[in-house]
Amino acid sequence: MPGDGISSLIFDMDNTLFDLVGAKMRACGRVSEHCRVGSAGELFSFFLRKAGGFEDPENIRDFLDHHGCYSEDVFQHCTEIYKREKLRDLAPYPGVRETLRLLADAGFRMALVTDAHLPDTCARLSHTGLAEFFDPVVTYEVTRAHKPSTLPFLSALLQLRATARETVLIGDSPVRDIAPGVILGMTTVYARYGDRFPRTGQDGGAHYAIDDFRDLAGILGLPLYDTGHGQVG
Repeated sequence: MPGDGISSLIFDMDNTLFDLVGAKMRACGRVSEHCRVGSAGELFSFFLRKAGGFEDPENIRDFLDHHGCYSEDVFQHCTEIYKREKLRDLAPYPGVRETLRLLADAGFRMALVTDAHLPDTCARLSHTGLAEFFDPVVTYEVTRAHKPSTLPFLSALLQLRATARETVLIGDSPVRDIAPGVILGMTTVYARYGDRFPRTGQDGGAHYAIDDFRDLAGILGLPLYDTGHGQVG
């Protein structure tokens, strides 16, 4: 671990702690099956458009309209299916809960920074059983700034009463997580296993890259969970 005195950890949530993209894809598939139009991949592509937000259910409205089967009742029902199925399929990556427990027992303070809104964040953390590990939890409502703005990360540092030099940031996005962490002077860990849209050679300047969440413990000097996948960036 570069430097001594690491006391605090800041985690991204979606695709760092659990596979939200996979859960969304499966939920899209169930909506498509219910309506008997399109496919999971096609509906998911609507969520990837710049015109709509990645979390915005209005993407479902556009999908239904595209296939000529939109009505307000159908839209509302499909939105309920999507939200229910997406949450139901969420589960922590292997070793996440055990590793977080190990880190908590070792005395690390842990914060969460996410672009998700508070209700979605609370639902996901509760469903996956991870809520107990994070304080503070910085959602979009706290700063009204989306990543890669440094404001959400600064808010977490202030609430942790920690400096950047004594904090490690863990996230799956080189642009939205790692780059602002580097700017602020934190040690950064690229959760490569969660990056569904990786670009070769682009890691945001991360100090470390891991392919298994459990490798984080080894990087932090707790080798019990070191699986040997972690790499210095």
